[in-house]
Amino acid sequence: MVRFPLLDRIRRRSERASQEVPAPLVRRAPSPGALRRERRTILKAREQRIRDLGGLTLEMYRRSTFRDELLIEGCREIVALEERINDLDAMLAAVASARRAPTTCECGAPVAWGSHFCGNCGRPVGAEPVIACENCGHPLPADAKFCAACGHEAGPKEGAEEKVGAIAGDEPEPGAEAWER
Repeated sequence: MVRFPLLDRIRRRSERASQEVPAPLVRRAPSPGALRRERRTILKAREQRIRDLGGLTLEMYRRSTFRDELLIEGCREIVALEERINDLDAMLAAVASARRAPTTCECGAPVAWGSHFCGNCGRPVGAEPVIACENCGHPLPADAKFCAACGHEAGPKEGAEEKVGAIAGDEPEPGAEAWER
């Protein structure tokens, strides 16, 4: 029997690779508390580096020997810390703005985060206008032509347009004259 060590090695590698499939990394956004803790830690480190840089500059002045590379390195560290602080501030602002959803409706009822309609009065809530499908009640953007859930046409009916025209004053209502008398 003839053995091919190179082929055996290739087979073993492919078997190991098929057995050791790494699980996909699932990264969650850090909690706001963790972001604030990291920000406080970085701020303390930044303050310490600034003090150290000031002390280093003072000692260089006293000895009349300035080493620019040390000063530049210290400044780069401080700038890198400030950039990370700005990143953390941006992430904290994003978290804060996401939580600023309306908590109560105009009627005063509490509205759950992510809701499109008030559970009490049925008014649309949120940043973008939302309507409900007439067929299934699924929430839709106001400019949708069809419902994504059932496929029903979401546009206004012709009868609704006629009512709007009558209200606007195109045709007076029959009972309107009797009311004015």
